[in-house]
Amino acid sequence: MKVGKYVIPENYYYIKEHEWIKIETGDTGKIGITDYAQKALREITYFYPGKRGAEVKHMETICKIESTKCVSEILSPLSGVILQFNSALFDTPDIINRDPYGKGWIVIIRPTNLDKEKKGLLEPQLYAKHISKLIKTDETLLIHRWRKGMEKETSE
Repeated sequence: MKVGKYVIPENYYYIKEHEWIKIETGDTGKIGITDYAQKALREITYFYPGKRGAEVKHMETICKIESTKCVSEILSPLSGVILQFNSALFDTPDIINRDPYGKGWIVIIRPTNLDKEKKGLLEPQLYAKHISKLIKTDETLLIHRWRKGMEKETSE
């Protein structure tokens, strides 16, 4: 599915902070950031991994990424144990920009409370509604800034 220029795959779960989790066969989940997040961050330049084997709680920071705009914390959509970080991100962190739902995954965890916490995640349609509201807010802010700029130019 697409909302504006943003891709939202159907077989993933999301949080409002723009991380996704794809539940894999067995008892693991891959985590990454959404297309909306990677476009907002622009060029991702560095990857700061967390600790492999660490136990994380729902919405806890698991690692950080740096872009040309800022350093961002990556939150865990579910509680679990960190099994692996995407080693390709050490040399080419911008893979996240090119393929945020595929080769740009960030971490694999083994969820410890999947059934209960999964209920609190956003399904694609709900995440799409969330993104739609953000796009509308962004457009409103841009129009407001543009009008203020035009008013300033005409008053000078």
